[in-house]
Amino acid sequence: MNDSPQPSRIAFIGAGNMASAIFGGMLDSGYPAEAIVATSRSQEKRDDISQRYGIRTMQDNLAAVQQADVVVLAVKPQMMRDLCLSLRESVQARRPLIVSVAAGLDAATLDNWLGGDLAVIRCMPNTPSLVGAGASGLYANARVSDAQRQLVAELLTSVGLVEWVEQEAQIEAVTAISGSGPAYFFLFMESLEAAGVELGLSTESARRLALQTAFGAAKMARESVFDPAELRRRVTSPNGTTERAIQTFEEAGLADIVGRATQACAERARELSRELSK
Repeated sequence: MNDSPQPSRIAFIGAGNMASAIFGGMLDSGYPAEAIVATSRSQEKRDDISQRYGIRTMQDNLAAVQQADVVVLAVKPQMMRDLCLSLRESVQARRPLIVSVAAGLDAATLDNWLGGDLAVIRCMPNTPSLVGAGASGLYANARVSDAQRQLVAELLTSVGLVEWVEQEAQIEAVTAISGSGPAYFFLFMESLEAAGVELGLSTESARRLALQTAFGAAKMARESVFDPAELRRRVTSPNGTTERAIQTFEEAGLADIVGRATQACAERARELSRELSK
């Protein structure tokens, strides 16, 4: 991934599922294990990560930061203020690139908590990153260099798609579409499975058919030269069975429901940002 003879040293502060997905993807893409360190308060967690991934682990966040070119902040948003204040002196001395995967905390707030004048990238990944099929929105403040943008894009590409936004407010839109989006599709799969059972299929058969259909539709949409609207039209024969189902969705206002749901999600993201930044 990084052709430099001295790859950037990256410290993950927090080693939960999302952090593990990212450094696991980095390792699978060839990033050297010796350039990665992860911290956790749990000895059991540290031992498990060391054994599974072959990277260094430690309990001391300050020690990890003092060796890092990139610091990935991967703790819960509610814990971030205290963490940043505890790291402020070390971060100001080292001045690494800061990458946050915490929802709801804007770059200016993080920069302020860490002492100011830092290069900060906000990342909004999603849970399919855990299986290498993620979608991550990225925003960089003005202090981030082109080389730093490229490095972080490479790191996140190891677990899926990367999409940069130029305005930080657009991160809320990313949250509404891809950050929370997997849950929308899970809900639709769940509903389709239930409908299959209602129509007489076994739960197992309905689930397999629903999941495979979702997977196949997504794969087809990704690989096709046509957009989803055209693909839908191509499988909707006039006066056929699919048309009848689509008409039912449209009569129920599906597009409006999706619009209102994503607006509600984005607004809640903005509310969380205001609450957490106080």
